[in-house]
Amino acid sequence: MRQILDRIADKWSLLVIALLDERPLRFNELRRTIDGISQRMLTVTLRQLERDGLVRRTVFPTVPPRVDYELTPLGMSLHATIQALVTWTEEHQQEIAAARTAYDADTRPSQAVSADDAL
Repeated sequence: MRQILDRIADKWSLLVIALLDERPLRFNELRRTIDGISQRMLTVTLRQLERDGLVRRTVFPTVPPRVDYELTPLGMSLHATIQALVTWTEEHQQEIAAARTAYDADTRPSQAVSADDAL
């Protein structure tokens, strides 16, 4: 169970699943949309999601070959759960940014970390 949770809860998998909800996308469409993901990491993420049965990869016999990625029925069922998390994040991103700013302003780099804080 932990392996599955680790896979679907990583930041890249969540973003890929959320994006594929609307329609199938090509690799470069996904890469342009997901800020900060490398080509290698997107490839690894898509392969893992395909292996887990959440994403379907379809190759079209054109020149050059066209490859689309889409959610499988299993992936669609997971998306409903993920959508609540995505919605919550969108609704609270400004509050979280403000909390981070306040925390960073209150925390000085020279403050010593106690053993309790390190845990």
